[in-house]
Amino acid sequence: MLAQSPLYGPWAVLLIAGVLEIVWALGFKYVGDNAPLWQHAVVLAALITSLALLTEALKVLPAGTAYAVWTGIGAVGVALIGIAFFREPATVARIVCIGLIVAGILGLKLSSST
Repeated sequence: MLAQSPLYGPWAVLLIAGVLEIVWALGFKYVGDNAPLWQHAVVLAALITSLALLTEALKVLPAGTAYAVWTGIGAVGVALIGIAFFREPATVARIVCIGLIVAGILGLKLSSST
């Protein structure tokens, strides 16, 4: 019922779920087999919490919209962090495509009645 509370609306819950998706996606890539157990625990906790919050948001928001926004937040966040901190390429094509994902997320939010 978190997504239905006045303090945490479904979009805020979905935003937090998307940010946690960034955490676990990067964790899968950068936490190695020899990493301390606590790092693996953080990745697992982020994954479980992200999915739990997505589940809460899906109780209120349309499934297609919520899932697309959740994955979009994760994709944009991971791509931007990769560019900023891990020397991944920042080509014009990549930046334009990231912008298109952001435009899609905003379009879904603005066209939602919830």
